[in-house]
Amino acid sequence: MARLVRTVAENPKCYLPHRVIVLLLIALALAFCYCYLNPRNQILGSISARTNKVISKIYGLESIKLSKMVYPQPDVLTPSRKDVLVMTPWLAPIIWEGTFNMDILNEQFRLQNATIGLIVFPTEKYFLYLRAFLETAEMYFMVGHRVNYYVFTDKPEYVPHLNVRNGRQIIILKIQSYARWQDISMHRMEMLSTFSRQRFQREVDYLVCADVDMRLSDHVGVEVLSSLFGTLHVGYYGLNRADFPYERRPQSQAHIPEDEGDFYYIGALFGGSVSEVARLTEACHRAIMVDQANHIEAIWHDESHLNKYFLYHKPSKVLSPEYLWYQQQMNYVKDQNSTSPKVIKRKRFKVLRKNYRLRDW
Repeated sequence: MARLVRTVAENPKCYLPHRVIVLLLIALALAFCYCYLNPRNQILGSISARTNKVISKIYGLESIKLSKMVYPQPDVLTPSRKDVLVMTPWLAPIIWEGTFNMDILNEQFRLQNATIGLIVFPTEKYFLYLRAFLETAEMYFMVGHRVNYYVFTDKPEYVPHLNVRNGRQIIILKIQSYARWQDISMHRMEMLSTFSRQRFQREVDYLVCADVDMRLSDHVGVEVLSSLFGTLHVGYYGLNRADFPYERRPQSQAHIPEDEGDFYYIGALFGGSVSEVARLTEACHRAIMVDQANHIEAIWHDESHLNKYFLYHKPSKVLSPEYLWYQQQMNYVKDQNSTSPKVIKRKRFKVLRKNYRLRDW
């Protein structure tokens, strides 16, 4: 050993290559340990192994391959519809047939891997509409996407047993019974708010809240989804705001002055992301409770409070009357304006009750 030290000291140039080799070996050993023994890199490696089928290498970089879509190029100089308003003043699209490409939308929402919750409240006599609602929803609602049907009811044993598509399920949620349908309608705001925060936010990405006394007669898909959407009332979409049945009494929390208002929204179909539906329903519930404390009930119950909320919290998407229609309402509009019904290209949700009057909505 002393001889080796003396040799190195006497001839340092002989030692230099050995030192370089040792340093290189140490560096390689450290690199091996980092790449293969680091737990984080092991996790990333396992993820990469599972995604080999959908990635390719380009110039040494990995890129995700998306499915190719072929469709006509959009023309910025040609509007999709010239006979109707397709955009609100706050730049929210109004959804009419002919204003969207369903294939593009379906692909975008599949990338999100979204799950949609469809909510109904069948109680008392409204049970007779539930089977038709669910059966037609299976035919037309969000085809190709995951759906949870949330059925709020005071009689769970009356919910029909149906076979639904893969990726779908019927979830029954028991609620208290009420003597008046108005009470059911107003209390649903409270229940939607509570369940949105306690349950829905863990199970779905979007909520669609609908009346049960309807059936679907045409496609209703992801084109309706946004952070917050409302539906134009078929009986009032062509009228002046002075003719809207807003709550006009200042004593009510739903009060809207006569010189305000954009559209009249129907309470039978609205929705959005879980967080936005939670905000909407909580605000409406609080307003209803204040009205009750002051011994006043808004003229059209929760629908009046919904319209007040949409006035000051603009929806990010508005559904045209194609999405909820009733023939008697259509006849009324036709009497007022003979050209109006021609703008309805598709009839998607149809009201089933026979005794609807114009002021029932």
